[in-house]
Order: sequence, then structure tokens, then C-alpha cells
Amino acid sequence: MFTGFTDETVDFMWGIRFNNERTWFEAHKQTYLTQFYHPMCALADELYDFLADQRPDLELIRKVTRIYRDARRLHGRGPYKDHLWLCVEQPAEQWTARPTFWFELTPDGWSYGLGYYMAKPLTMAKLRARMDRDPKPMERLTRDLERQTEFSLEAENYKRPRSAPSRPVLAPWYQAKSFAITHQDKLTDELFCRDIVEHLKQGFSFLLPYYDYFVTLDGDPDPREL
Repeated sequence: MFTGFTDETVDFMWGIRFNNERTWFEAHKQTYLTQFYHPMCALADELYDFLADQRPDLELIRKVTRIYRDARRLHGRGPYKDHLWLCVEQPAEQWTARPTFWFELTPDGWSYGLGYYMAKPLTMAKLRARMDRDPKPMERLTRDLERQTEFSLEAENYKRPRSAPSRPVLAPWYQAKSFAITHQDKLTDELFCRDIVEHLKQGFSFLLPYYDYFVTLDGDPDPREL
């Protein structure tokens, strides 16, 4: 059971950021495991159990990232990340292709939400086509998002604007190349106890209708063939 991160968790994240080398990591590996990785896994287990109970038919899985960077993509950086994230999602050949619930902890703060790491162009084309066919469901979801303060929409937009949607409120989704519905915060006290578990569960409960909408896009017809 998750009991909270600790001051040692934060100290380790800052330490590996400024001492990103094997010697320092090996000397502090036990701290990494007990104060960072294992608590993150425990939190992932609880969130997975919660979401799997809410959507038992989706065969969700949970993942916790490794601290080791891909040696092929270091680009001058050290071999270790200074942060960890967890996610709960449906399995897929390309994990970036499906919407994902996530939580991330960094030396500077934490974030969580729902979205795509890198949505496929076909996925976004299907989203636009669905909104064209029946804009009301997405319009309701957008209005609900605008009425609350926990989450905001973050999108990577196309360089060239797409044609305007039939409902102006849908424009941010229509112009998005990829997107996430996110909450970002500093290192708040709730991280160091079980309060963060209930916070995340409440937030993910709000996001479930969005997940239900996006995860079914794979089954929509290819708009290029219509």
C-alpha cells in the first residue's frame, strides 16, 4: 500500500539531477529503490486497481518508467532520469497510440492527467471526423472541462490551421496535433501521505468519460476512405 513519498525521495531526485553518473547512482541506489521506485510502484498498483474496477472490460495494464535513459538517445544528457512516471492504459503495439492516464513526479513538482504522448495523425483525423458527424458529445465534454479548475487542455497544434469546426467551442480539439488534459502542481504536502491517492482517484474519475470517448476512436472508420 502506498504510504507517501519522503524527503529522501526529493533529495534523491535533486541529487541525480546534479550528479548524473553511475558512481553517484550506485552509491544511492538503495535510496532510489526504497524511497522512489517502490513507492511509485505501490501508487501505480492502487491507481490501476481503481481504474480497472471502474472499467473491467478494457483489460487495462499499468506501467512504471525505468530511471535509465535509452543509451541511444542520450544527446549529451546523463544516463539517468531525475523523474519517474506511471501510467494506466490499454495494451497496444504502439503505446503512444492510445490515451493514457498518468502521474509524474519530478524534482520541481508533479502532474497527472489523461492524454496522448504522441497521437497518430489518423487518430486525430478520426476525432475531427467524429466531431463533424456528431458534435454534441464532445461539446458536452468541452463545456464540462471549461467549468472546472483542476485540469486544463494542453495541445500541440498543427502549424497550418485546420478548417473551422461547426461548433466554435470545439476549435482547440480540431486544431490539435496531439493533446493532454493535465493538472500540474508544486511539491505539495499531499505527496508525503495517502492524500495524493484520493486526489488522483477523484481526478481520474472526472477524466473517465473523456477516456471512454477517446479510446473508442480506434474503431471509427478511416475518414480518408469515406
